[in-house]
Amino acid sequence: MTDTNELIRLSAADLAAKLSAGDVTSVEVTQAYLDRIAAVDGQVNAFLHVNAEEALAVAAEVDAIRAAGGAAAEELHELAGVPIAVKDLIVTIGQPTTAGSKILEGWHSPYDATVIKKLRAAKMPILGKTNLDEFAMGSSTEHSAYGPTRNPWDLERIPGGSGGGSAAAVAAFEAPLALGTDTGGSIRQPGAVTGTVGVKPTYGAVSRYGAIAMASSLDQIGPVSRTVLDSALLQEVIGGHDPQDSTSLTDPFDNLVAAARTGNVEGMKIGIIKELHGEGYQAGVENRFNESLELLKDAGAEIVEVSCPNFKYALGAYYLIMPSEVSSNLAKFDGVRFGLRVLPKEGPMTIERVMGATRAAGFGDEVKRRIILGTYALSAGYYDAYYGSAQKVRTLIQRDFDAAFAQADVLISPTAPTTAFKLGEKLNDPLAMYLNDVATIPANMAGVPGLSLPGGLADENGLPVGIQLLAPAREDARLYRVGAVLESLLEEKWGGPLLDRAPELQAPALDAANTVGGSK
Repeated sequence: MTDTNELIRLSAADLAAKLSAGDVTSVEVTQAYLDRIAAVDGQVNAFLHVNAEEALAVAAEVDAIRAAGGAAAEELHELAGVPIAVKDLIVTIGQPTTAGSKILEGWHSPYDATVIKKLRAAKMPILGKTNLDEFAMGSSTEHSAYGPTRNPWDLERIPGGSGGGSAAAVAAFEAPLALGTDTGGSIRQPGAVTGTVGVKPTYGAVSRYGAIAMASSLDQIGPVSRTVLDSALLQEVIGGHDPQDSTSLTDPFDNLVAAARTGNVEGMKIGIIKELHGEGYQAGVENRFNESLELLKDAGAEIVEVSCPNFKYALGAYYLIMPSEVSSNLAKFDGVRFGLRVLPKEGPMTIERVMGATRAAGFGDEVKRRIILGTYALSAGYYDAYYGSAQKVRTLIQRDFDAAFAQADVLISPTAPTTAFKLGEKLNDPLAMYLNDVATIPANMAGVPGLSLPGGLADENGLPVGIQLLAPAREDARLYRVGAVLESLLEEKWGGPLLDRAPELQAPALDAANTVGGSK
């Protein structure tokens, strides 16, 4: 029997190989991760719900199929039996979906998101649902109604947001894989500050059906993992056309797993984005970024500088477009159809007053702030000045990308301007918080794919730094090709995976009420 501490530190690809070879069972693997969750999540708070009973049942089913052999065993997906965690913005039958909000506390979806159906088809045990900023609105996972998630590297620091729960679960060895959603960097930025790999696929490459919408033209589901290859394997599972999503792409992509396994950069042009490094970026972040450029250059890539002058307007345009779509998408949470209902304490019982009381009690401050901003931007007399102008800026950003990709095969930048900041440090300064997404937002505005991988540790504080790669729309394979090479070079430089250098968590076990597949 494999040592459980060793087992939970294996990559998803290595776990899959051991499962296929019969060296370990899926039940052993799944139980090892459930035990890890029970041991450390009391301090990390990565999970909002633990799905122990169902996860073990799926694992046992996979083990039985493998033991029986024959055609059914041969048809199992490569990742069959490998557990996964899911951001609690993605609806899942049999588990609550809260979106990190009191307005959906205890709510159970009557249907599965398309990506959940695909995980079930691949027979991947779902460990549970992970914490997030309420309705994915935030850059730190401090805006969850169920308490902040903490960074496994330093429990006094943020794990990034809004998908800090998924990133922290993977970084704390509570899951080998996770699903996140990325609206302005909510997979990549948490990846950067937790030392994990986070990928935002091309807009439309992975179905959004069943992901509770925040900003529909920007949202994208994607993988969170500990290696570039693991993310490629997971994107292959969840990707593909979905007729239930009107924005789903119909054309096939190049083989992502093959790109990750055979990646090379010789002869490729890699573009440094002039506007996404330098002034305003932490010195330790810049140092690791420059080292990555040297490694790619030594591996045969040509490094060129590209300018994207309209990127400086991306943050402002994003914080008009996103709240406007939030205002529209969250109108359905009215206390009438589903979720929380709060009745006014006095006065007439009208729908408007029920709605007002429900939304006042059910939404947190950040959600209310963005609804108000978006409603104002869409209001009569201001639509053209604000929302309309922001959409024009979006077009200019897309043109900047087109021009940059005419000069380079992929683009590169730091993922975030700083390492993880301390919990509470920026809660009272929303504008400072928003600046954490300055490097990731352009990809969402243009719909292009982006990948963040660990770039090393900052000199100042020994915390993880992320390196971001960007590729043209539908060219996700390029990210995996370059990302796998850079990951290998960096691991050779460090002497192993970055997460091997993370402090070991010695957290007390959760109480019994939180360990038996129940909500926390």
